[in-house]
Amino acid sequence: MPDLDDLPPLRDVIATAGLRAEKALGQNFLLDSNITDKIARQCGDLSAVNVIEIGPGPGGLTRSLLKAGAKSVTAIEFDPRAVSALQTLKKAANGRLEIVQADALETDLTALVPAPRLIAANLPYNIATPLLIGWLRQIREDHGAYNAMVLMFQKEVAQRITAPQGMKAYGRLAILSNWLCETKKLFDLPPSAFTPPPKVASSVVRLVPKAPEPNAPSFESIEKLTEAAFGQRRKMIRSSLKNYAAALEALAIDPSKRAEELRIEEYIGIAARHAG
Repeated sequence: MPDLDDLPPLRDVIATAGLRAEKALGQNFLLDSNITDKIARQCGDLSAVNVIEIGPGPGGLTRSLLKAGAKSVTAIEFDPRAVSALQTLKKAANGRLEIVQADALETDLTALVPAPRLIAANLPYNIATPLLIGWLRQIREDHGAYNAMVLMFQKEVAQRITAPQGMKAYGRLAILSNWLCETKKLFDLPPSAFTPPPKVASSVVRLVPKAPEPNAPSFESIEKLTEAAFGQRRKMIRSSLKNYAAALEALAIDPSKRAEELRIEEYIGIAARHAG
């Protein structure tokens, strides 16, 4: 049985399994172990943590997470070719790696993996945002759902996640993410880091859930509010948030402001006041 230090190169794994990256699956593989090891280090001490990886592909980051000492790694992979390619790594992991062939968008990770959980992934670009929103919804409902998330996104998406109020990239994704988590863009990667190279740069972002707020509004209410505000972001909020006029008045929020000028705390206050 091979051990983690005696595995074939990832390029050989790809060739043997016929694992050509499929654009339709959002696949861009990370093969440089220096990069995958760097991502694993951003996850902190994993010795008591059950790590969930989405879209492991040939298993580059999976190897790094296991070598970093993760208590366990559960890899959610939609592509049956990749599931087959990961079998040798599973044997080398000595019981610490589980591979689940499933659609991550339809999988409740909290029901699949026991706490404490951490998500680490080079996310498929085509489903990265809906995956993140689903996990944020779970964090709103259960603060203990995930200890942290260390995730690769397109750089533009990472900017939208971490954007402060007033910036062009500030919008629904920044509000949802920073309401519930401390977010930090850790580092960027050029297209050349991937096989095949995508057309855009990528960024790794860490999200750590905040302590829950007492009497916080529902996730759905913030989604609805921010959809209204940023769906017409060039308009003053007296127009885009006309259905929330009573809440704006009660909170003394200037109705001539535009959506990007409101702080996250103001959005939370509007949603709470509107619901009340």
